[in-house]
Amino acid sequence: MADIEPLKPTNTGWLIADVVADTFAFGWMRTDTDPALLALLSDPQWQPYVVFPGQYAAPERVVASVSSPDPTRGGTAKRPLFILFDGTWAEARKMFSRSPYLDLLPVLSLQPEQITQYKLRRSGRDDHFCTSEVAALCMNLAGEHAAEQTLEAYLAVFTHHYLSAKNQQPIAWDGAAHQRLRELSAMPLS
Repeated sequence: MADIEPLKPTNTGWLIADVVADTFAFGWMRTDTDPALLALLSDPQWQPYVVFPGQYAAPERVVASVSSPDPTRGGTAKRPLFILFDGTWAEARKMFSRSPYLDLLPVLSLQPEQITQYKLRRSGRDDHFCTSEVAALCMNLAGEHAAEQTLEAYLAVFTHHYLSAKNQQPIAWDGAAHQRLRELSAMPLS
C-alpha cells in the first residue's frame, strides 16, 4: 500500500480484506521492505503473481493465467498469491518499478473485457481499475467466483454510500446494490 492510501476515504483495498480471508497488507517504502512480506513471498504454499500491466515488464515474465490447486492431484499445486499495488496509478507504477524483490516473480497481466465501474476517483482512462476491481478479476482467474461476485457487489454498495454521503443524499438500503450484496452474503465463500 502506498503511504497514505489506506487513510483515503475512497480507498477500496480494505474491501478485499473483508471478503477474502487470506489477505495480507503491507505498507510500501522505497528504501525498506517488511520482513513479513519477504517471508510470505518465499512461503512454499504460495505462487506469487505481481498483478500489473504486462507492457511494463519483460515479456518473459508476463503471464495471462494462474495455476490453481488441482483437486484431482491432491491439490498439490501452489495457491496463487496475488500482489496488488494499492495506490494511485502513479504510485503503483513507482511501487512496481522500485521493488527489486519482485523482479523474479511472474507478472499477471489482466485483460478485462469490461471497463472500470469505479466512480470515486478517476484516472481519465476506462482501463485503470481500482484495487477491489483488480482483486475481483484475480478471484475470477483463480476460480473463486463467489469472492469475485461479492467484491463486485461490495464495491457497488461502498460507492453508493460514499456518493450518497458526499452529496448529502439518503442511503437506498432497499436498492439493487444492497439487495445483490445481501443475496451474495448468504452464499458460502470458499
